[in-house]
Amino acid sequence: MMIILFSAILVDNFVLSKFLGICSFLGVSKNLKTAMGMSGAVILVMVASTALTWPIQTLLLEPFHLGYLQTLVFILVIAALVQMIEMVMKKTMPPLYNALGIFLPLITTNCAVLGVAILNITKSYSFTDSLINALGGGLGYTLALFLFSGVRSKVDKADVPEVLKGLPITLIAASLVAVSFFGFKGLVENLFS
Repeated sequence: MMIILFSAILVDNFVLSKFLGICSFLGVSKNLKTAMGMSGAVILVMVASTALTWPIQTLLLEPFHLGYLQTLVFILVIAALVQMIEMVMKKTMPPLYNALGIFLPLITTNCAVLGVAILNITKSYSFTDSLINALGGGLGYTLALFLFSGVRSKVDKADVPEVLKGLPITLIAASLVAVSFFGFKGLVENLFS
């Protein structure tokens, strides 16, 4: 179980290794407070959607040979969860709700959330392993977002050539952060072998 958790956080990081969830990653990494709110929402949606999609897949879709509906059903489950979270945040945390803006509803189509749900089925994880992978995926998203938020604050203050200002330097910085995570692959493999 620990290898699944650490692998999802460091080695198979959905943002930095699989390049899923890039839209929200680039969109909310400008502000640490917004990044914290988005990270919490993504962790909650990843774990909750896994808790719902795994039983739906194994108890409903597979036994009735409806696997071809997997993506559609999973997106509907994720969309419903995001709507509930959005309503709660709007009532209880209006400043954070306003700061997240369009990125909160985009969790519905965040491919990292859908990717976790589908990957759990593809890798034939048990229910517990699926929840651990979802938690690790959310924590990995959080780690990537926090690290990149710090890097981005430094890059925004740096003297960058005019041609690289804005999105180009942001993508270059993101790629350097992503490359740094490849070093964890051997570490995780050696720790748990």
